Amino acid sequence: MGFEIIATRGTARFLRESELEVKLVNKVLEGRPHIVDALKNGEVQLVFNTTEGAQALGDSLSIRRTALQMKVPYYTTMAGAAAVTQAIAALRAGSLEVAPLQSYSF
Repeated sequence: MGFEIIATRGTARFLRESELEVKLVNKVLEGRPHIVDALKNGEVQLVFNTTEGAQALGDSLSIRRTALQMKVPYYTTMAGAAAVTQAIAALRAGSLEVAPLQSYSF
């Protein structure tokens, strides 16, 4: 099962430096086609959208709203993104196990 990573310019640059293949997508304010269009077209199955600062948070409103309307999982922190990435990898490897929270030591 293949997948494609799409990202806006800054994130795409970072991911490419890690030698990942990334398709570029516009931010909403950069013009169409943009990330909200991709969400509405069913091209996105998972969103990682971390923001820094009031402007970035305001700019991400349409992404959050559309992800919610389209029932696309949406993560806003690196910790959340890491956790779901590990869970997906475990699920794909067939090693996902359920355990009570109390069994983990933090």
